[in-house]
Amino acid sequence: MNTADVPGIPAPFVEHLQGQGIEELYPPQAQAVEAGVTEGQSVVASIPTASGKTLIATLAMLSAVERGGKALYIVPLRALASEKKAEFEQFEEFGVSVGVSTGNYESEGGWLGQKDIIVATSEKVDSLVRNGAPWIDDLTCVVADEVHLIDDRSRGPTLEVTLAKLRQVNPKLQVVALSATVGNADDLADWLDAELVDDDWRPIELRKGVHFGNALSFDDGSQKEVPVRGSEKQEAALVRDVLEDGGASLVFVNSRRNAEAAARRLAEVVEPFLTPAEKDDLADLAEEVRGVSDSETSDDLADVVAKGGAFHHAGLAREHRSLVEDAFRDRKLRVICATPTLAAGVNTPSRRVIVRDWQRYDGSGMAPLSVLEVHQMMGRAGRPGRDPYGEAVLLASNHDDREELFDRYVYAEPEPVRSKLAAEPAMRTHVLATIASGFARTRSGLQAFLEETLYAAQSTEEGRLEQVMDSMLDYLEHNGFIEVDGEELSATAIGHTVSQLYLDPMSAATVIDGLRAWAGQTPGTSSSASSFDASDSSAGFQTYSIGDDDSEDGERDEADDEPAKVEKPTALGLYHLVSRTPDMYELYLKSGDRDEYSEVYYEREEELLGSAPSEYEEHRWEDWLSALKTARLLEDWASEVDEDRITADYQVGPGDLRGKVETAQWLLGAAERISGELDLPGSVTRGVRDAKKRVEDGVNEELLELVGVRGIGRKRARQLFEAGIETPADIRDADKSVVLAALNGRRKTAENILENAGREDPSMDGVDADPETEAVFERASEDETEPDDETEESQTSLGDF
Repeated sequence: MNTADVPGIPAPFVEHLQGQGIEELYPPQAQAVEAGVTEGQSVVASIPTASGKTLIATLAMLSAVERGGKALYIVPLRALASEKKAEFEQFEEFGVSVGVSTGNYESEGGWLGQKDIIVATSEKVDSLVRNGAPWIDDLTCVVADEVHLIDDRSRGPTLEVTLAKLRQVNPKLQVVALSATVGNADDLADWLDAELVDDDWRPIELRKGVHFGNALSFDDGSQKEVPVRGSEKQEAALVRDVLEDGGASLVFVNSRRNAEAAARRLAEVVEPFLTPAEKDDLADLAEEVRGVSDSETSDDLADVVAKGGAFHHAGLAREHRSLVEDAFRDRKLRVICATPTLAAGVNTPSRRVIVRDWQRYDGSGMAPLSVLEVHQMMGRAGRPGRDPYGEAVLLASNHDDREELFDRYVYAEPEPVRSKLAAEPAMRTHVLATIASGFARTRSGLQAFLEETLYAAQSTEEGRLEQVMDSMLDYLEHNGFIEVDGEELSATAIGHTVSQLYLDPMSAATVIDGLRAWAGQTPGTSSSASSFDASDSSAGFQTYSIGDDDSEDGERDEADDEPAKVEKPTALGLYHLVSRTPDMYELYLKSGDRDEYSEVYYEREEELLGSAPSEYEEHRWEDWLSALKTARLLEDWASEVDEDRITADYQVGPGDLRGKVETAQWLLGAAERISGELDLPGSVTRGVRDAKKRVEDGVNEELLELVGVRGIGRKRARQLFEAGIETPADIRDADKSVVLAALNGRRKTAENILENAGREDPSMDGVDADPETEAVFERASEDETEPDDETEESQTSLGDF
């Protein structure tokens, strides 16, 4: 089909396509148009990666806008949201506006109502629905990218319920669902009342095969010799083979440690193929990588990048992952060794994909990966305009493995996508949200809504849906989140708050019980997986002396009506509280940790909110200690321990650390709001607020005022404090030479900070750094990793993560 013959799309877009040399649609794209995708018809497109799924989505969205509607593009990852926004912004030249929203689950995103196309994660869309975003009613087209992720236990239920709610809001809503790996695409099409486009056409050939010995055997019966030299590993031979032909490789392994080790080895294979100019470019890139964080992981990654390779896993900081992905797309990097997270949709095409590890530990032993997951990895191979072909290769160590891999993965079809909505955490969360947001006001109405989900469509057990629903209603009523009056259902005030905050109700129950136990109040109806002894009102106290009024906006604090000495929970106690919630992924207890953290518990048990389980309750005791280990990591961060030391001590990556910090900040923010609604003493809210601010900025309490000045992060705050500059007022009054010395002689940085603190004359012209202060910070200056910001840049803080 010629692009000029596609109905319903803006004429400037046709010209745009033709300007890019796109005169004809790919066959799957033409099938989607024939199925009515540009005329408001819902479509499920199950077609291979690189076969034009994004253009199908674009045709649907632009035609919806052309008809006067509004479109929403749902992605599984924040990184994909940014990628798609950048891609869609080119449409603004012919009058189509684009917005992206991925964070702040409490926002109703009203500003997005002015946009024609909105890009967001499924979690963000769910939160927008919960918070009553008015423009939701105006949607006429919704695209669900990577729809096979409905099968994912953690994120799938949110996508499923979100699609069901959007369809209930607008029964005529067009839904376009996209995936390369759906074993039961017809089931999804039936559920969404959609036409099905199911085609295995690809614009370039993808050959799948298995390497064994010195031979690479393909699914079409052909073979290629890829000899393994001496003691080298198979993946090294396969990477070198592609390098000799000018291509790049993605290598998938089953753990972070394996990704890093394989990347170090394979970078040695890549390095001889680099030109001097390429090495210079990679040296610059390596320094950029090294500057992301002061962790050993940053240094290790930079060392590998300098040789043309990289590793990629969830433990990396977002900036690390972005730098690696961009450099690989630009062909600066020739090999990435990754865990399966890289197969989740981010555009990282390569000539050859090598699936080295097809088994991973599942908690009880090594288990094979699913066909769906392996096919997602294989789909990264080969991109039009970049590669003449793509190859996806599994590695066999013997003849039997070779035959098994062909049968298990090369010739096999992906497993069917199955709803995970019935899992308890998902169901209790979404049942509360459905009631609180008004989608269901009666028990029968709730059941009718749930019957429109994929779970109901796939369920074969009669009465199972009703049984699960009633169980969740009992839990929510018992914990005070909903009220049940016969057939009528309504959310309580705290239930509305919990839903808007995007909390798992069990997390909210844990927080509520912990805060009430601290305050000596009876927990009332609220209960959680962790039980608390409300009579233990001495637990977790810290003396707080009332001095200056530190309430926000100069308002009178509730604590002003309390005695001169009041108690507030310690940061560790609060970090432990939020670490016990289902919304925080606790750190694992490793060998020796049980004894170490049992000792920590006995040393600091008075700081912890609530009663600990018995050591004889093995599972609950281990959970308690895992939460304590997580809390200690957060406490170290909030006590200004260096990032590299934290990542080494707890054996985590920078991305893990930042993920824990972000989650703690979110949960403490929710706890602060909840404490304000529960009529608890003002000292509770103040304690939560301080703990949140400390973990957000990674500082001790005495630096909280300084980090409130834009441009001052944890390191700069500490240096200013040690130079005697302890408050924003001190910055305004201090000798400029001392400020300059404390900031390592960086004039522009000093001027920006002085201006942000409200100094009338921030200029550093003619000012020299104070030599005495300079001497004190000489070592700090040598260890400095902040950007040399001659432009206005702030020191790395949580907002940059």
